[in-house]
Amino acid sequence: MEQQREKYINPFTDYGFKRLFGEEPNKDLLLAFLNELLKNEQGRITELTYLKSDKLGSSEADRKAVFDLYCQNERGEKFIVELQKTKQKFFKDRTVYYSTFPIREQAQRGSDWTFELKAVYTIAILDFVFDEDQHEPNKFRYDVKLTDIDTCQIFYDKLTFIYLEMPKYTVN
Repeated sequence: MEQQREKYINPFTDYGFKRLFGEEPNKDLLLAFLNELLKNEQGRITELTYLKSDKLGSSEADRKAVFDLYCQNERGEKFIVELQKTKQKFFKDRTVYYSTFPIREQAQRGSDWTFELKAVYTIAILDFVFDEDQHEPNKFRYDVKLTDIDTCQIFYDKLTFIYLEMPKYTVN
């Protein structure tokens, strides 16, 4: 019997996700996704450059990180896009850890560096729901920034985490 090939790519697999969003011929899909996701604060992203997705620590003993997608826009801002299929207890911690790599790589040697950083966006597409978010069945997107607790105002706007809990998403 002739083996039937699958007709569609599953975007919730590493292979499918990287095939759909992480290859140069499909860069327009990633651009459209990021533009829709970040349109209110980012404006329009016109160009993306894929960057090396594995990051080494400062020394041999440091833990390394491997991003699903890592890219930079025309303004030098960095984007980490992660697909997480299985629930992971400390996934939020992992995204914070991952965000340190594009921050640290902006450091310039020498005394002339002014410490000005470009924005870093970490976007997590989750195929699970965080345990603490079970009581919010209609909230599937979380936008997280460093915020002052007293004023509830954004204190630092160059570090953004977006979590999309896909099992909560329904099309109306």
